[in-house]
Amino acid sequence: MENNNNINEYEQARLEKLAKLRELNVDPFGGKFPDTEQLQTITGKYDPKNEEQIVRGAGRIILLRDIGKLIFVTLRDQTGTIQTGLTKNYLGDSWPLAKLLDLGDIIGVEGQLGKTKTGEITIWAQNLTILSKATLPPPEKWHGLQDVELRYRHRYVDLFANPEVMDTFKDRIAIIQEIRQFLQNRGFLEVETPMMQPIAGGAAARPFITHHNTLDMDLYLRIAPELYLKRLLVGGMVRVFEINRNFRNEGISTQHNPEFTMCELYQAYADYHDMMDLIEELICHLARQRNENMQLEFNKSSIDYSSPWKRSTYADLFAEYVGCPMTDLPAVRQKAREFQIEEAAKEDIVVVNDLFEACVEDKLTNPTFVYDYPAALCPLTKRKADNPEIAERFELFISSMEIANAYTELNDPAVQEENFRHQLRGQEETMATMDEDFITALKYGMPPAGGLGFGIDRLVMLLTNSPSIRDVILFPLLRPTD
Repeated sequence: MENNNNINEYEQARLEKLAKLRELNVDPFGGKFPDTEQLQTITGKYDPKNEEQIVRGAGRIILLRDIGKLIFVTLRDQTGTIQTGLTKNYLGDSWPLAKLLDLGDIIGVEGQLGKTKTGEITIWAQNLTILSKATLPPPEKWHGLQDVELRYRHRYVDLFANPEVMDTFKDRIAIIQEIRQFLQNRGFLEVETPMMQPIAGGAAARPFITHHNTLDMDLYLRIAPELYLKRLLVGGMVRVFEINRNFRNEGISTQHNPEFTMCELYQAYADYHDMMDLIEELICHLARQRNENMQLEFNKSSIDYSSPWKRSTYADLFAEYVGCPMTDLPAVRQKAREFQIEEAAKEDIVVVNDLFEACVEDKLTNPTFVYDYPAALCPLTKRKADNPEIAERFELFISSMEIANAYTELNDPAVQEENFRHQLRGQEETMATMDEDFITALKYGMPPAGGLGFGIDRLVMLLTNSPSIRDVILFPLLRPTD
C-alpha cells in the first residue's frame, strides 16, 4: 500500500490491519448483526447461578489489553460499557481477527456471560465479528477531546469519547419528552406550522432568506411561529403548542445559536398570570426530577427552584438597580451616559431597555418573573386596562438568562394593525413586512389568550449544568476552520 504524506504512522498501521482483514476474506466494515442487546441490559441480566447465559452485544472498543493468548476489550454503546474476553480457545479460527483489533473499532460478540476472578462481569466471546474498522485513532487521552472547539467540530468523537456528553444529550431528549407529556396532560394539542414563511413575522429579528424556484418567490426561515399559532386559536383550537426550530440571522455566543429550539404555546381564555403559573409548574417539575430538594448547580452557582418564585414589575426592578424611575427620562439618559451606553440617537424607551439589560438582568440569579413591561416594547401584547402605557407581558430570568417570554395576547385587529405599522418603522434591515392575512384572521375573532415561549436549549443548559448553548446542541454553527 502506498504511503500518503497526509497519513501518520498510527493511521498507516490501521490501514495495514484493514488490508490484512481483507486478505482473510473478512469485510472490515461488516454488515447486519441481529439480535443484539444493549450493553446495560446485558450487564443487568447477569445471574451467577446460570453458567450458560449466552448473550450478543455490539459496541465500540474503548479499552484494549492484549496479554498474549488473552485479550480484554471494553465495549461501549449509548447505554454503558461491558468487558469482553477474547481467547484463542474460545474463538478458534477467528482468533487472528482479535489480533487485528484497535481502539475505536466497532465489533459484535456472542458468548457466555460470566465474571472474572476480580469480579468484573464479562462476555467470554465464542464468536467475534468486525463491524467497522476505525482507520483513525481516537483521542490520545481516551477520557476525551480536551479542546472545546474540536469537541464541537467533531461531535461524533465527543459523544463516544466522553460519556458525560452522551448523558447530556440523553437528558435533553428526556427533558423534551417530559415537556411534551406535561403539556399534553393539560389538554394542549401539539401542532406544526411552516418553517418557510412568505413574511418574516412574530418577532423583531433578522431572518435568513431562501428562494422557491417554482413559484419564483423569496421565503424566510421561521424566526417565530407566533402568528401561525394564533391563527389556530381563531380556528377554534383552545390550547396549542409547538416544539419548533427557529432561525435568526444574528450573533453567536454562549447563549445564542442562529438555529435554536423553542416551545411556544397559546391558551385561550387565559392571560399572562396563567402563563406564569404554567411555566413555573413545568420547570419546577423538571427540576424536581433532577434533584428532589430543588437545588441545581449552574455555572458555579446554586439555583433554588423552590416555589413560589419571585415576581417583580419591570418598573420596580429598574428603580432598584438603575437608581432612578424609568419615567424620569433626563435621569435615565444621564445614567445611560454613566454606563457608556450610546443614547443620543435612540428613542427614550430603547434607552430605558438598554439600561435594564445592563443593570438589572445580571442580578436575577434565582428564578424571577419580570412583568408589566413598557407597552412600547411589546407590539403584540394587550395593554393593562387601567394603564395603557404598560403591557401585560413577563419575561422569566434564571441565572441572568431570559428563559421565557409571555403575553396576554392582543386580539383587537385595529390596534394590532396600528402597532404593526409602528413596529415596522425603521426596520428595513430586518425585512419585516405587515402580515395582512394575520390582521384578517383577527377580524374573524380571536379569543382572549395567554401566550408563552421558552427556550429549550437554555432550559437544558440550566438543568444539565452546561455553561454554553453549544454544549446542548449536537451540531452548533461554527466558523469555518480556514
